[in-house]
Formats: sequence, C-alpha cells, structure tokens
Amino acid sequence: MAFYIDAKKESSSKEIAYLLKKCILHHPGKWSEIVFLCIGSDRMTGDCLGPYVGYLLSRYRLNGIFVYGTLSHPVHALNLEKMTRFIRTNHPEALVIAIDASLGEKKHLGYVTIGNGALYPGAGVQKELPPVGDIYITGIVNISGILEQLTLQTTRLSTVISLADVITQGILDVLPEEKLIQTL
Repeated sequence: MAFYIDAKKESSSKEIAYLLKKCILHHPGKWSEIVFLCIGSDRMTGDCLGPYVGYLLSRYRLNGIFVYGTLSHPVHALNLEKMTRFIRTNHPEALVIAIDASLGEKKHLGYVTIGNGALYPGAGVQKELPPVGDIYITGIVNISGILEQLTLQTTRLSTVISLADVITQGILDVLPEEKLIQTL
C-alpha cells in the first residue's frame, strides 16, 4: 500500500518519518544495515530529486547506514544494474530504501509517496529498468501524460528542492539522533 503525503503541509516531514518507520517495522526480512539508493540524474531538473536527497543525506554519518546516488555520483539508468549488484555484494543483509522522482496526477503534484515493496525507476518515462529496493520513497515532481522527458526537463527546481528537503528531514527524524553526526 502506498501512502501519500502532501509535502506542503507543515507536518509533512513528521508524517514521512512516521510512515517510513511503519514501513521499516513491517518489512518482513531480517536486515543489519540500511542502504538509501537515491536514483536520478543531475542533468535533468525533474530527475535530480534522488541525487539531491542523496547529497543531503551523505552529509551525515551513521554506522550501518549507507547512501548511494548523489549529485556528484548519481545512480541512473546507465549504472543502476551495476550499482544494484554492488549493493547485493557489499550489503547482502541491507534494507534498501529506494528514492526517486516520479510523475503523477495533477492533484498529487508536490506529494511524497512511501510504501513497502520495490520501486520501478524509469516507469514514468517508459524505460524498462529492474525494480529496486525493499521500501520506496518518491516525490511527485510533475504531471504525467505526454512528452514525459520534456516534462522532466521543464520541472521547477523549487518543487524538487522543497520535496527533497521534506524527504530528507523525514528520514533524519527516523534515524537515532544521538548517533547522527553532520560531517559538512
């Protein structure tokens, strides 16, 4: 089941934290680490949500938590399968939380979705990529319909940044505060 959170609401980061914790607690598998797999490209405004969240999260260090996909080292269609193999090899007992931008209905523009299960990156632009993650978080950056590539290229940066800030704060609110160290 997918949960929708209006990122414009003042309590949205707290709601994201609550729902993310709920998804983590309801994940059926055993895990000893968390991997945030932040998917997208820094070359297209609408698609940079994942790498921007990755950049923000990578500024913190916490034992057992890893971030892949940042503005300087994005995970995108060309390297996603290689990164997925890398994560399976180096983090075999990890809970993978996949983060990506998405397109949606006009009424959900500026919303965040969270749910248990895999994320299907590239689906909004008709790319066939392997599903990734155990839990997904998406930010709906624009409206789906026609010319999705153009839609992603013309997405407002303010929409992406505000969604990324709310998602990041929600994630940070779930992590143990006493162990969270900002490195930059």
